[in-house]
Amino acid sequence: MNSIVINVGNSNIRFGLFNGDNCDISWVINTKPYRTVDELYVQVLMLYQTYKVEPKEISKVIIGSVVPQLTKVISSAIKKIHGILPVIVDRSTPSGVQAKSKQMGTDIYANLVAAHNLYPNQKKIVIDFGTALTASCVTETGETLGVIIAPGIVTSLNSLISQTAQLPDIELKKPKSVLGLDTVTCMQSGMVYGFLGMVEGFIDRINDEVNDECFVVATGGVSHIYKPLTEKIHVMDRLHTLKGLYFLGKDL
Repeated sequence: MNSIVINVGNSNIRFGLFNGDNCDISWVINTKPYRTVDELYVQVLMLYQTYKVEPKEISKVIIGSVVPQLTKVISSAIKKIHGILPVIVDRSTPSGVQAKSKQMGTDIYANLVAAHNLYPNQKKIVIDFGTALTASCVTETGETLGVIIAPGIVTSLNSLISQTAQLPDIELKKPKSVLGLDTVTCMQSGMVYGFLGMVEGFIDRINDEVNDECFVVATGGVSHIYKPLTEKIHVMDRLHTLKGLYFLGKDL
């Protein structure tokens, strides 16, 4: 059975084509909260053509969203394309994970659901390098232990650049040295090693609080920059949230 899973985030909308439980193809478009149904209809169809997706071969579409004003619009566009109502999942969708909080975002809940399904028999921490930087923890039995929310890395970098007169826009990557003698290296060091220290601190403090060595999964747009720099992150999976949404919606 082929499914399309759509994760509507604050910065990007990620699509995944699932063949059974496997995500074969994934693509991303920018999140613009005031799109029309017709705009999304045309854009999604064009991307389907690019990735050779046949709408009639899709039996289910699953949507998880943290942008309420876009949820209805993208649902209408999908119905127009596929002729079926998409399945909308959120923190109230039943799973093996107990969300506990009524304030938990759909993306964080999906991260925990994916970790619970993919890495059983141990406590897990999911670090999501998204618009916000989040760390969430779930037990072997699916009990949610809690969440940390901090400013996102790209969000912080954009704020730094926009609020200063002489700091340039930079590529976010590992700098050539920790101590920089040029502005770009100095900024890269601050963004990469500063946030790496924060992430490693989150992991250490969570492990201390739950009295265990948790299995750590990294996901989100810039997770690939940080995974090679630390042994505290065990797996990097940019499709982790999509997989969680798929697990939430596949039996609905």
